[in-house]
Amino acid sequence: MLVSVSNVVETMFMLLTDHGLLVVTPHMMKHLDNVIDIMICSSVVSSLSFLSTIAADRYITIFYALRYHSIMTTQRAVAVIVIIWLASTISSTLFIVYYTDNAVIVCLVTFFCITLVFTAVLYLHMFILAHVHSRRIIAFHKSRRQSTSMKGAITLTILLGVFIICWGPFFLHLILILTCPKSPYCTCFFSHFNLFLILIICNSLIDPLIYAYRSQELRKTLKELVLCSWCFVM
Repeated sequence: MLVSVSNVVETMFMLLTDHGLLVVTPHMMKHLDNVIDIMICSSVVSSLSFLSTIAADRYITIFYALRYHSIMTTQRAVAVIVIIWLASTISSTLFIVYYTDNAVIVCLVTFFCITLVFTAVLYLHMFILAHVHSRRIIAFHKSRRQSTSMKGAITLTILLGVFIICWGPFFLHLILILTCPKSPYCTCFFSHFNLFLILIICNSLIDPLIYAYRSQELRKTLKELVLCSWCFVM
């Protein structure tokens, strides 16, 4: 949403300026560009942070099921959300202010790698636990055990695969800025920056669909919501 809003605001200002309906000084345009860049950077940092937070929440749900509601209370959930947004906004502001420093890009790439490893380790540990539990099922549930293990493996593979596909090009873009900023091949890759932002947005849209498709309970809930909405409209 932040990326979309920032693009809409930028497009509106460009249209108004081109048609002479709005007079913007270079100083104002620079501040506008900084605000838009902060919104985009905040969306990137917060999205990565929330992906890790969701993975941690699922981990607590599985390994501390009986204590989950005492560990993850509403107050703590709200506090985590607020802290993530504040940290994302502050760090993004610093990144944009010092955008000419290569250390900013190194920080973003490092943060992406840490998020990827952290999420992968948690999901892998959860899958191993599910696999171990499934092996303890009695003999006549053998076919169910294989199906459950395979379903968990496929879901894990899809989630991590989509995450890497959607986020990988953007951070490869950052890495190439450090390694070959003037190479013609890298310049060609840089020209697709907007496509990389679209992929990031798609990740937020695709993940709920994956969960819905892989979970029978979620599919049933979505069907009920669609039917209720349709009946309400009718």
